[in-house]
Amino acid sequence: MKFSAGTRRHLMRESAGQLGWPQTLAQARVVACLRGGRINWPSMSEKKIALSTSAAPAAIGPYSQAVRVGDTLYASGQVGLDPATGQLVEGGVAEQTVRVLENIKAVLAEAGLTFAHVVKTTVFLKSMGDFAAMNAIYERYLAPEGVVPPARSTVAVAALPKDALVEIEVLARGL
Repeated sequence: MKFSAGTRRHLMRESAGQLGWPQTLAQARVVACLRGGRINWPSMSEKKIALSTSAAPAAIGPYSQAVRVGDTLYASGQVGLDPATGQLVEGGVAEQTVRVLENIKAVLAEAGLTFAHVVKTTVFLKSMGDFAAMNAIYERYLAPEGVVPPARSTVAVAALPKDALVEIEVLARGL
């Protein structure tokens, strides 16, 4: 659809308000159309598929190990639980980080993915004093030389499930 510059300005003000921000989905679509872009909302026809593997610890609550929607995998946070025993691995944050990343690797493998498909991670640490130890292990798995590392947020939290020291969740694309 082509609009004159004046019509576009009018429609932008009408559909997005004076602030220029859409208030509804319909307004967002109009704004995106006028700006020559598109909105990538998941279609209602894309099914939400739960994925699970015995090579990673079973969920310890009412959630899925991972959920796939389209070509995106949303993996729940993993703590350093041994999948065979369900117990937290012994040692400190380094040992737990290795177990966490091995658990994530198993979940990714179940979806036919690798760490190369991970685009975003969130790391939860019980203490920021453990950042360097966690980061050294993280780098080996997710940011080896020559690989574009995923975007990442790292936050300190008051507590983690099972009194873990580290938890990591990932978002991966490319199914």
